[in-house]
Amino acid sequence: MTPVAAAFPRSLDLAEARFSSRFVAELPAGATYTIVQPTPVAAPKLLAWSGGLAAELNLSSPSSRTVEILAGNALTPGMLPYSARYGGHQFGNWAGQLGDGRAITLGEIAGQELQLKGAGLTPYSRTADGRAVLRSSLREFLCSEAMHWLGVPTTRALSLVATGEPVIRDMFYDGHPAPEPGAIVCRVAPSFVRFGNFQILADDLKKQLADFVIRHHFSGLSHEEWFAEVCKRTALLMVDWMRLGFVHGVMNTDNLSILGLTIDYGPYGWLEGYDPQWTPNTTDLPGRRYCYGNQPQIALWNLTRLAEALLGLVEKEKLEKALGLYAETYQEAMGKALAEKLGVEALDEELVTGLFRTLGETETDFTLFFRHLARAEKPADLHAAYYTQPGPSLAAWLKLYLSRAKPDRAEQMNRVNPKFIFRNYLAVLAIEAMEKGDAAPLERLMRVLARPYDEQPQEEDLAARRPEWARERAGCSALSCSS
Repeated sequence: MTPVAAAFPRSLDLAEARFSSRFVAELPAGATYTIVQPTPVAAPKLLAWSGGLAAELNLSSPSSRTVEILAGNALTPGMLPYSARYGGHQFGNWAGQLGDGRAITLGEIAGQELQLKGAGLTPYSRTADGRAVLRSSLREFLCSEAMHWLGVPTTRALSLVATGEPVIRDMFYDGHPAPEPGAIVCRVAPSFVRFGNFQILADDLKKQLADFVIRHHFSGLSHEEWFAEVCKRTALLMVDWMRLGFVHGVMNTDNLSILGLTIDYGPYGWLEGYDPQWTPNTTDLPGRRYCYGNQPQIALWNLTRLAEALLGLVEKEKLEKALGLYAETYQEAMGKALAEKLGVEALDEELVTGLFRTLGETETDFTLFFRHLARAEKPADLHAAYYTQPGPSLAAWLKLYLSRAKPDRAEQMNRVNPKFIFRNYLAVLAIEAMEKGDAAPLERLMRVLARPYDEQPQEEDLAARRPEWARERAGCSALSCSS
């Protein structure tokens, strides 16, 4: 009989792992990527490590050599670091060539690409320095993992490493740049290809890239079937964002994944006071293009831009049919998700219209409202969700709701309505502590956010409404793209 220990491969230190790079091996340099080396840093220090993701990659606890790799100071055999070339529409306007301005993909292990964000200059950095600050890197590290545990398709994050070097940033875009601690996050995904990769290429190269993506991630599909699947995955991703009150903040075409993953965590946020017009991105405030309520329509707009790029590969009528599938998929899945959030067998117009009227009447915490609704029998049971007083519609709507709700709804509702989300004020507290050398708040958040749907009564303070001190504080409600 085979010993149990022999049935599983020995976990490896990252420095021992055998890397490959299908992207470099199968696609043309220059048009789709450029080989580039990470820029070494002065004093790398590991700040955070995702043990769960490491286990999935069959990696052991990080050695000092691993930390050097994650900081961009060392490479291992098989790594062919590159930065991808792509274009995109930013805030609705064609921005031309963009590319990985501060991201360098090291290669693949266990079918996943490892990418360092903040690892130095690339050919696509333009006037930037290719670096990232601790502030934005910690937010990306922790939110990537939090979204995974919420059940949302997402890129992951393996590590957070301090560089020991300052980075100059104008956090408020007010002409007062200042030094901030530098950091590098190691992002992980099956592929980082996004809509914008196709937008920048000539037709023959679009086909090469499409065939590559299909071969490795959509095996057996035709070009038509592949685009339809991209539309479907994107629709389901929007349902996840909307059901959880997540706002990405910068849904440019170069920030949407061809695999339907949440990618590029920048000025994101979570609905605290319910407001369909809320955007966490200060750059987006004039037009609110990427506000919470616009996200499903913006995703369709972006898919339409991708369809335009694919006209040489797929007939126009078939592309239009796939875009129609997006709307059908979103409507059906969103209806199901909302019914599950409410714990009802079926939705009706009176119930849904009344729900959103009630949520919008006064400042209502989106997450807490649905979590407490699972056991609510009277308006007072929902008071923890309100920043002021409940609106006048609550009592009547709750009475209607209870006439529709399943009597044993609580357990099912708690499986889809999280108690814990990565609120921006929690991120600020973790960042401030980490800047002082205290990793305890970050480590606690990592533990709690790995079980977002569980009660965890000893962690009640992390489930509370945003405190008043955080209402207007920088980083707690709205953020810039500066990182």
